[in-house]
Amino acid sequence: MDSLETVDKKIKTLIEQEKERQATTLMMIPSENYASRAVEEAVGSCLENKYAEGYPTKRYYQGQTFVDQVELLAIERAKKLFDVAEVNVQPYSGSPANSAVYFALLKPKDKIMGLKLSSGGHLTHGHPNVTFSGRYFTSVQYEVKKDGYIDYEYLKKLVKKEKPAMIVAGTTAYPRTLDFHRFAEIADSVGAYLLADISHIAGLVVSGTHPSPAPFADIIMTTTHKTLRGPRGAMIMVTHKGLKKDRELAIKINKAIFPGLQGGPHINTIAGIAVCLKEAGTKKFVKYGHQVVKNAKVLAQTLMDNGMKLVTKGTDNHLIVIDVSPLNITGKEAAIDLEKAGMVLNYNTVPFDTNPPANPSGIRLGTPAMTSRGLKEPQMRFVGRLLSQVLKKEVTVDTARKDIGLLCSRFPIPEMY
Repeated sequence: MDSLETVDKKIKTLIEQEKERQATTLMMIPSENYASRAVEEAVGSCLENKYAEGYPTKRYYQGQTFVDQVELLAIERAKKLFDVAEVNVQPYSGSPANSAVYFALLKPKDKIMGLKLSSGGHLTHGHPNVTFSGRYFTSVQYEVKKDGYIDYEYLKKLVKKEKPAMIVAGTTAYPRTLDFHRFAEIADSVGAYLLADISHIAGLVVSGTHPSPAPFADIIMTTTHKTLRGPRGAMIMVTHKGLKKDRELAIKINKAIFPGLQGGPHINTIAGIAVCLKEAGTKKFVKYGHQVVKNAKVLAQTLMDNGMKLVTKGTDNHLIVIDVSPLNITGKEAAIDLEKAGMVLNYNTVPFDTNPPANPSGIRLGTPAMTSRGLKEPQMRFVGRLLSQVLKKEVTVDTARKDIGLLCSRFPIPEMY
């Protein structure tokens, strides 16, 4: 077959330009990371050509001998890595995966309870009006305290009052450790399902730098990129907590994925997931996970030492949220300036934000991708100082961009060279 350059030079050029952008800037969005060359090879393989509706050994198309083995490998590796009873590796991404869990275990208008978006929660955890989770289910949301930490006592009282059918323990912009044990005690007090959404922290759970929800949650959902460094997909895992019920839950979830929400699974992505799970089971990955957290803690302290206001005054995991309102700028303005300086992150709400999500008071940044490049504590101090200087207008974005360019040349993305 003809090459991409021959067939579509414009797309080829755009891909090369994006490759250059990634190579010469710092990827600081905590939900982004670099997949390995091995993962990319699996995702870009001939598996892209195969339809495989159904599940291994129970497909609706012929020619499944090898793709069945691919999916079964991914499932077995996930079971071992996360110590769970059942796994579905077919969800296209995190949002469809969460919706499948809701549709499998709840009825329309059943009550769900997730963390508010402004407190660091995700849209699919019951954000009202604009998401399926807030429109098709009755959503009552919990929130953080003034210090930015989850208020478990408030959650306990709220659960006792509202008696939800499901509680979601998961975040997208929360820099502290989640107490899954406490979540489970609260959920069990009213007989609610506990869904742990560990999309952001899956790689940290695997490396032992964040407690696992497996002993406490009924269901675990995670995306497979972010700290796990895989392709863009998701997994739904049923724990051993239910004992005899674990298989029953898995059957319901499998039906919700197919034929409930999806058609043919992306077998090439599932192959990439299998590869990343094998990589995540190595000592090298464990070391990586520990370095991610070390880097985040050093970066957080450096930012605070340079006058930045951090939500919760630090971090336990891979991400940091900065309230930039004391600098008389918005999060969007800060993110735009920092991108010009070669530091790519995202604007984000902060707890009790008076600004709208489209132009909030904060920015969110993290260390997974920088750690994948080989940056360690000394580089975190450099980046923290430079980022603070840009926001305080102590250096120009052009000067900072040159410094970031030099740093990136010293720590190239391995898969690109």
